[in-house]
Amino acid sequence: MDYQHLSLWHETTPTDWAARPALEGELDADVAIVGAGFTGLWTAYYLTQAEPSLRVVVVEAEVAGFGASGRNGGWCSALFPAALGEAQDAAMRASVDEVRRVSAAEGIDCHFAKGGTIVLARSAAQLARARREYGDAVLSPAEAAQRLRATRTLGATFTPDCAAIHPGRLVRGLADVVVARGVVLHERTPATSIELGLVRTARGAVRAPYVVRATEGFTPRLPRLARAVVPVYSLIIASEPLPPSVWDEIGLAQRETFSDHRHLIIYGQRTADDRLVFGGRGAPYHLGSRIAPAFDRDPRVFAALHATLLDLFPVLAGTRFTHAWGGPLGIPRDWCASVGLDRSTGLAWAGGYVGDGVSTTNLAGRTLADLVLERDSELTGLPWVGHESPRWEPEPLRWLGINAGLRAMTLADAEERLTRRPSVIGKVMAPLVGGHSA
Repeated sequence: MDYQHLSLWHETTPTDWAARPALEGELDADVAIVGAGFTGLWTAYYLTQAEPSLRVVVVEAEVAGFGASGRNGGWCSALFPAALGEAQDAAMRASVDEVRRVSAAEGIDCHFAKGGTIVLARSAAQLARARREYGDAVLSPAEAAQRLRATRTLGATFTPDCAAIHPGRLVRGLADVVVARGVVLHERTPATSIELGLVRTARGAVRAPYVVRATEGFTPRLPRLARAVVPVYSLIIASEPLPPSVWDEIGLAQRETFSDHRHLIIYGQRTADDRLVFGGRGAPYHLGSRIAPAFDRDPRVFAALHATLLDLFPVLAGTRFTHAWGGPLGIPRDWCASVGLDRSTGLAWAGGYVGDGVSTTNLAGRTLADLVLERDSELTGLPWVGHESPRWEPEPLRWLGINAGLRAMTLADAEERLTRRPSVIGKVMAPLVGGHSA
């Protein structure tokens, strides 16, 4: 597989994407981790920071950063896909700063810029939604324009708790750091099953008293986990580097990330090399939780993203878009990410981030390290620890429900454009298709 051209981030990461050696034979470890995305790598990082003598082995089906960790929209935010209270919110805000701290300490230049997030209200219905949630904190059109200048802006909300990053640089940098610490990383080594004290692969196995599942959207490929999360695709386009004159018209001088209050999620950022990266939902869920390289690119969705950008920023007319990509993210049935460890079996997990995983994975890694090392901490007492989401419905109910929900969100936005009132469809369907995706 041509890993370097999976996305803009893969192409512009100054790293060798050649796979590290695959596992051959059997290994013994103290902790085995399945998945070398952010969750697995942060877990390895904090475990070896706390106990340098630990034998940690990570097996990865492709290469570190292959999945959502290397393909996302580059939002390191305090967003969490469910409302679990102030302690969880505070932990998420702290995680954004922790990613910055570790990146600086380890010399990982991930283009971290904590410019916050501005979310526009561009219709009366969107403005009403924003005011219900944020009250007097809603920005006026003039205040919003100080950060982002888009068409038909009636107001906006802003939070400082988000940074734009280059996720490819971060995930590959983390992989290099943990390997330098002595973590054994076997790439091109898909796990065929996770069992009590054992990770099986096609050509070997890892035995360990603790096994961490960090497989996110690819989880349904494992035995007995077909309904744990669903892999829903999020797609992204990226422009060529834009000249200062264009950015003078758009804004984002502090590299703020941005979205708006529509129902069908969109998200964007200004990169360190002045590209505009823009993504969103809209790609279909595939029957049986199928994942395939062909699903990473959907011309219809890319065209819709491009049209949305031109509607937001007409100055982009004629701009060349050089990259388009996508990939699956993991969504649990109740839209609540979780982390945990079953002490009776030694099996641990984290995931179900609903697209908000760049910083949540850091919190997961720190929490898993505390759980494995049996340390009671503020992190192990957070409400998402030990949470178990219900399983998704069997097929074809799963396929029908998810795709109906995605279609309904598109219709809800169209309804609001026509009626100029909050969508009835959106209100009914929101519990089925909630969350963010950046």
